[in-house]
Amino acid sequence: MDLGSLKVGSYIVIDGEPCRIVSYDHSKPGKHGSAKARVAAMGVFDGSRHSLVAPVSANVEVPLIDKRGGQLISVAGQVLQIMDLETFEVFETSAVEDEIRDKLNQGGEVEYWKVLERIKIVRVKG
Repeated sequence: MDLGSLKVGSYIVIDGEPCRIVSYDHSKPGKHGSAKARVAAMGVFDGSRHSLVAPVSANVEVPLIDKRGGQLISVAGQVLQIMDLETFEVFETSAVEDEIRDKLNQGGEVEYWKVLERIKIVRVKG
């Protein structure tokens, strides 16, 4: 996608990290150059701030976010084991939103995102 068509709340890949845009400013074209966009974004997995300054016409990567449902099989410290409810595939992850970490219980259903072959639990269902 081109950078000019993105807006606040969109997702973008900056330095190989999928991020959610939190602020977007663009300048108008000047005498000696094209319009520039300044993007500030928060990492989906690491929670750190990433920034990008590029021409509005520049092509940027936009991650495909696969939102799925799963069942929490086991909780072992920071590592969580999840079974996908459609494919019955079992996998492990440690990426969880901080607000829902204490709401997780064994056997409960969760919604997880699969982004760039990485998995993060975003909410508890029910």
